[in-house]
Parts: sequence; C-alpha cells; structure tokens
Amino acid sequence: MLAICVPLGLLIAAENWSWSQWVHQSAQTLSQTSEATKLLFFLAYMSICCTFLPLPTGGMVAALASHEAAIAQGLSSNELVVALATTFIVGAVGGLGSSMANLNDYHLFTWLLRSRRVAKVRNTRTYRAAARWFARSPFFLVVLFAFVPIPVDVVRMLAATYRYPRTAFAAANFIGRFVRYSVIAFVTYYWDLGWIAVPALFGLAIALGAGKAISAAVRRIRGSPTNPA
Repeated sequence: MLAICVPLGLLIAAENWSWSQWVHQSAQTLSQTSEATKLLFFLAYMSICCTFLPLPTGGMVAALASHEAAIAQGLSSNELVVALATTFIVGAVGGLGSSMANLNDYHLFTWLLRSRRVAKVRNTRTYRAAARWFARSPFFLVVLFAFVPIPVDVVRMLAATYRYPRTAFAAANFIGRFVRYSVIAFVTYYWDLGWIAVPALFGLAIALGAGKAISAAVRRIRGSPTNPA
C-alpha cells in the first residue's frame, strides 16, 4: 500500500488536483489526468475493496475503461488495438488490486480463526460438508467465485478456513478478476458506453447488496420467536 500511495500522493500534488473540478468537470478532469495517476488510483481503490469494506468495483472499472480516461489511446490509431490494450491494462491492474484485497481478506479471516469461538466452525457438520465440496476443485472454485459478481464471496472465507495455500489463492483470484474486469472494460470501451456504464454498474452493485441485506432481514424476522400477547 505504501508503494502505491506514496507515488500516487506525489503525482496528485504535482498535478494540483481539485475536488471541485472532479465534481463539476469530472469527464474533462479525468481525460487531463496522467495515465500513471489514474492507474495508481485505480490500483489503490481496488486493493481496499474487500469483504470488510465492500465498495463497488464495476463502476470504477467502467470509468477507467471509458474513452474519457484514454488509458491506451496513444498506443495506436487502430480502434480495435486500443480497445484490446485498454481491456488488458484495466483487467490486469484491477485484477492485481482485487488480489491484494482478497489476500487481506484471507489474512483477516485467518486472524479471526485464532479465536476459539470462531475456530469452532471447523467442528460443525456444515463446515465439514463445505470443506469436502471445496477440496474437490479449490482452484477452479476460487476462480469461478472471483469471476461471478456476487456481494459476498463465501469461497474466500472457506479458503481461509480450509488453509488453502496463499500463492494458489492469489493466482486464482487474479485470473477470475482479470477475466471479469476485462469483459467490463472491453464492453465499455468498444461500444463507447462511457459514463452510462458507470452509474449502471454502481447501481447494480448497490442493488445486489441491498437485495442481500433485505433477504437476511426477512430470514431473521421469520426465524425470530413470536412475542407472547
């Protein structure tokens, strides 16, 4: 995080960022910001989007892949080449940032499991069944759940509880997130969705989170005992 934030802070200071410019002229300010600043900011943001800080990621990917961001437009005059380069850069940087966030999740879950109360989950029938399911194809499952846009990644928690090797865990997360973000980046850039994709993806992430919260609240209400009259 220091290796990301220190140079990012220096670049922001050198470019005289103004938050009022971002509020009133966001598209123009984004196009005028250097590629290094945009990518470092993107990497820093993605690296903190974890289970304990569930910030939306799809909208940020779309913003960086938009024509306004112009991440790879200086590489070629061929539109397809620029689209593929933008897709690769955004997918790779986003995948790296998300892998960092997921590794932080892994370590935080591991730290929580040091508590005897939390560690008791390994002795439950549900966990043993889940562990057997996970053991059949752990790498594939981590890749799959890293690719699928769901509010809470239970496989990430299960990997930490199962003590799945961190190197394989990070690699699987990177592959899944790289593919997911590359799809978003390519669609956003190639069809020039621009800022339309940003609120749409942020809205989708908020809707998924709200749906999960409502579902949990309904289950809690149904499961609570009826108060005596």
